Amino acid sequence: MSGSAHQAAIERLTAELAPVVSELGLDLEAVELTPAGKRRVLRIAVDKDGGVNLDDIAEADRAVSRVLDDSDAMGEQSYTLEVTSRGVDRPLTLPRHWRRNVGRLVKVTLADGGEVAGRIADADEETARLDVPGPKKGQPTQHDVAYADVAKAVIQIEFNRPAGRDA
Repeated sequence: MSGSAHQAAIERLTAELAPVVSELGLDLEAVELTPAGKRRVLRIAVDKDGGVNLDDIAEADRAVSRVLDDSDAMGEQSYTLEVTSRGVDRPLTLPRHWRRNVGRLVKVTLADGGEVAGRIADADEETARLDVPGPKKGQPTQHDVAYADVAKAVIQIEFNRPAGRDA
């Protein structure tokens, strides 16, 4: 499949699947189609405020399977469907990603090449407020980051989260 044909297939699948996933109260975060021998793997990532659980994944899997069975979007070639959660390793690219990760540690690479790391204290449609380590231990300072200035932002894995923080 050529690059433009592959992109057209992704766009068609996204257009067909987004409304179905939305009806379940989920956001369609990613649609990936990759070759796997004679088959293809269709990976659908979903998320929602508060995070998804296994029941959400199973329900989305059934709904997406029904749509694909009634559609010719995947063509004649066989495929494997995988419905997953967004995953902590995916970059934060939309305001809702920032909002859903309030309280988590994030590393931000800015468009100007600078970096900032801190805990997401708040997030709106334009900016995120980070608590970054201050000059005195235990006294963070706040730093506002405009999404337009972000080249890449990724949640950092913490094995020993501060007390009072869940997820």
